[in-house]
Amino acid sequence: MIEAVIQFSSTNLLLGVGLAAAIAGIAWRLKMLSADGWLAATLLGGTTFGVGGLPAAILLIVFFASSSLFSKAFARRKNKVTANFAKGGRRDSAQVVANGGIAMVGLVVAAVGWVPEPIAWVVFSASLATVTADTWATEVGLLSSRQPFLITTGKRVPRGSSGGVSLLGSFIAFTASLCIAFLAWFLGITAIAIVPLVAIAGLLGSFLDSLLGATVQAIYYCPKCKKETERNPTHYCGTPTTLYRGLRWLDNDWVNFLSSAFGALLAVGLFAIFM
Repeated sequence: MIEAVIQFSSTNLLLGVGLAAAIAGIAWRLKMLSADGWLAATLLGGTTFGVGGLPAAILLIVFFASSSLFSKAFARRKNKVTANFAKGGRRDSAQVVANGGIAMVGLVVAAVGWVPEPIAWVVFSASLATVTADTWATEVGLLSSRQPFLITTGKRVPRGSSGGVSLLGSFIAFTASLCIAFLAWFLGITAIAIVPLVAIAGLLGSFLDSLLGATVQAIYYCPKCKKETERNPTHYCGTPTTLYRGLRWLDNDWVNFLSSAFGALLAVGLFAIFM
């Protein structure tokens, strides 16, 4: 088992930046990352490796690789649904930071001695469990044969609607969170007793993502297509969109970031109670 240690290493930082640049470069060539997404992934991945070493880098790569593969899977079947999303399949810098920022910060604050190392690893694992659960659930849930239901009311909504959840998506979310939790243990990041805490926090964090999407996330309306959408200032048809509900500044990237932070804080709370 690999020993997971949080410490700043200039050697690991340089090596990490190089490896992250290469891996992100491949993702860019495969159209999984935009140009600015490549830069953000290089810096975030390099810092993660430089502070958390190989175990942290592996867990981060597993999240990104698996999420990107799910995004690409059955793309043609999902095109009509994902057309209403604010962004396409290529992750930009905001998406990279929204999904991996909390995990990286958790390692950095431990490296400078602001939080104990065990807490930092819980933050790292739970934040990645949350975003992995959310991404897997979103991508696989779009393939469900039944329309999802709104998490706040239970009303059936079109596939891809913000705040929509399904039994398939929820099952996939828990599976994803559990996979990250077990991998964190296998890599020596957390103890086996932490696995259920991380898995539960990741699942609930993904549910918060749906709750924010159903209540306060900015959703726009296209008068031509007569559809709700995350796209602004124009829909994919080229028609200007207007704010339909939610807070204008709270886009999907902010929702992902806040959900990741919630999953991490929830796991820390569970750790404090049960450990």
